[in-house]
Amino acid sequence: MREEPNAAVIGYGFAGRSFHSYLIGITPGLRLHGVSSRDAAARERIVQERGCRAYESFESVIEDPDVDLVVLATPSSTHADLAVRAMDAGKHVVTDKVMCLSLADCDRMIETARRRGVFLSVFQNRRWDGDFLTVQRLMQQGEDGELGSVRWIELAWQGFGAWGGWRGQAAMGGGRFWDLGAHLVDQLVVLFPGRVESVYCRLHHDFTHTDVESEALIVATFTGGCTGICDLSSLNAVSKPRFLVHGSKATLAKHGLDPQEKAMIAGDIDAAVEDPKHYARLYTGKTEQEVATVPGRWRSYYENVRDVLTRGAEPAVSLDSVRRAMSILDAAQRSGRTGQVVTL
Repeated sequence: MREEPNAAVIGYGFAGRSFHSYLIGITPGLRLHGVSSRDAAARERIVQERGCRAYESFESVIEDPDVDLVVLATPSSTHADLAVRAMDAGKHVVTDKVMCLSLADCDRMIETARRRGVFLSVFQNRRWDGDFLTVQRLMQQGEDGELGSVRWIELAWQGFGAWGGWRGQAAMGGGRFWDLGAHLVDQLVVLFPGRVESVYCRLHHDFTHTDVESEALIVATFTGGCTGICDLSSLNAVSKPRFLVHGSKATLAKHGLDPQEKAMIAGDIDAAVEDPKHYARLYTGKTEQEVATVPGRWRSYYENVRDVLTRGAEPAVSLDSVRRAMSILDAAQRSGRTGQVVTL
């Protein structure tokens, strides 16, 4: 591996432009070598905005011996096949979330990575959201901490109305279930590291202009009696708390979204500051306490990718955790179709 690995991003839509090419570009020791787009106008913007090579196709990227890392910022339904092709070409791979649309594809991708001896990861940047880091810090204190023992967590990410483009097409992995659900379930498996025991999912399809779900409620149980609920609604104009954590000593409620995305889109992710009105509140039944948010740091994801490639560091997003999250999402899809609890 070269001292400064070369990364190429596939796709220059919202994710490729605002997330991946931006974050790679500000990561010391990781070089944005190029971005691929089939659109000629987009290729001109790539050169102007990112100052790197603009590829015309995915094939031209994986055939380039100067590319070490391929980053897939493409529709979710394409991730599995493109990742396998890139890894078979000897490239390391990062896929945007969601990793893929089935546990079988997840296993196929992991098997390819191990067979080819390459690095495979999923862009779970929201493990570095400030609200998640705050909850994680409090839970790591255990019984002696302010929350006490935690066995029930509710996570919500809601809005009003369906998305357009490919994110409004179920076959391409559109809808909140796959898009934002991928983040919530990933956060859940980090907070509850035990074995997944069962999954239930209730899906609604209330839209007439799109086939993606309007509501998705996922309930997952873990060893040790832990329960996690992920509530994803596209028909909720007044969102629930982003985190609601039930502890034996207190309950934590946290509203609002991490500020890094808005700051990043504006061109300076380091300018992100949490509004104090969104600080978490810790309730004991008798007292109420404000909990300042731990600063988030999405930069950490690609810094870890760099360290894995250049000095063999441990991946922050392990394939084991990725597969556990995919097992929940896969089981939730089956449960949503049948109405039955799926035992794992």
